[in-house]
Amino acid sequence: MRNSILITIAASSLAFAACGQTASTTSQALAPVETKDPNSTYKSAFPGQTRIGGVKSATNYEGKVLTEALKSPWGITSLPDGRLLITEKQGTMRIATTDGKVSEPITGMPKVNSDGQGGLLGIRVDPAFATNRMVYWVFSEPSADGNLTAVAKGKLAADEKTIEGATVIYRATPAYKGTLHYGGRILVASDGNLIISTGERSDKVTRPQAQSLNSGLGKVIRITKDGQPAPGNPFAGQAGVRPELYSYGHRNVQGLAIDPVTGDVWEGEFGPRGGDEINHIQPGKNYGWPTITYGIEYSGAKVGDAIQQKEGLEQPVYYWDPSVSPSGMTFYSSDNIPEWKNNLFVGALSGMHIARLIIKNGKVVGEERLLTDELQRFRDITQGKDGALYAVTDQGRLYRVYKK
Repeated sequence: MRNSILITIAASSLAFAACGQTASTTSQALAPVETKDPNSTYKSAFPGQTRIGGVKSATNYEGKVLTEALKSPWGITSLPDGRLLITEKQGTMRIATTDGKVSEPITGMPKVNSDGQGGLLGIRVDPAFATNRMVYWVFSEPSADGNLTAVAKGKLAADEKTIEGATVIYRATPAYKGTLHYGGRILVASDGNLIISTGERSDKVTRPQAQSLNSGLGKVIRITKDGQPAPGNPFAGQAGVRPELYSYGHRNVQGLAIDPVTGDVWEGEFGPRGGDEINHIQPGKNYGWPTITYGIEYSGAKVGDAIQQKEGLEQPVYYWDPSVSPSGMTFYSSDNIPEWKNNLFVGALSGMHIARLIIKNGKVVGEERLLTDELQRFRDITQGKDGALYAVTDQGRLYRVYKK
């Protein structure tokens, strides 16, 4: 009976929130969804920065498995006709229909190093794809000096069997002989430029590069479709600073999304043990890794000086401890499920769910966990042309999440 009352309260709170009531009503509807003990005793910088109150969707929705035929899918995006273009870690792409039919592998991409966390990663199509058929993707590229996060573009052939004219347009140097923390997400912004995420390659020897303005590691990067620094970048013209950098101080950014209302960039990144972050990206800002963090080393040791706040370093809007391993993410902009509109949906790997975050005035005010019973590592999620959410998992599944 008590649970039924709480669910009713949650549904009512969401309805009030949709009518413009204060966000705090929604965020306090249920207890926080995280019930496990944190890895650290660190204190958050402000109320609601972690373990915000839970919410529960009043809408009756369903998560349907469309196919299990994918092979380690990593990125997903919509084509203009509503079908889905999906990358597979080993180095191929596939097209899936919204009823689960999957094409043969699309070939023609540059060689990837799929060891560890590498492979064919994030993907987007050109807004003018219907006429130019251009595709942009991120991958881990092998080289004589090691591996690096690279960005390429090419044209999907008319027969949809291959990518024509594949060209690498950007490399996040320096290369490193490791197979972890490539970042790997990509967006096409409304101004036509590309937003790319990179990782700092994980090892302690490379971590400081996240703070270096002369390195492509541990960054959010903004470039043109030809791979050049985008006009208006925050460090343009500064000596010794890479002009393609947009923000820095990141660990391993596997989530990028653009707020459909404001046009602002948001990102999600992995902490070590705890300290997974959601950040509202502002150009030129330093997001702190590895100087500040809400996580600890995998060994249990402290990271650096074990501080969580420092002047000049940005705080995450939200963080998780213990980790949920946030990967691909998207804002929901459809009217199909009004209570979800402008909410952020994040695929969780170790958490094995899709996180729904309600954001009001730049702060997370409610959290819900979807599809927890599926026990899947949700690698990426996107909104389809039909207003449903589509998600891929490491285990090879494609899900459609929609109103029943």
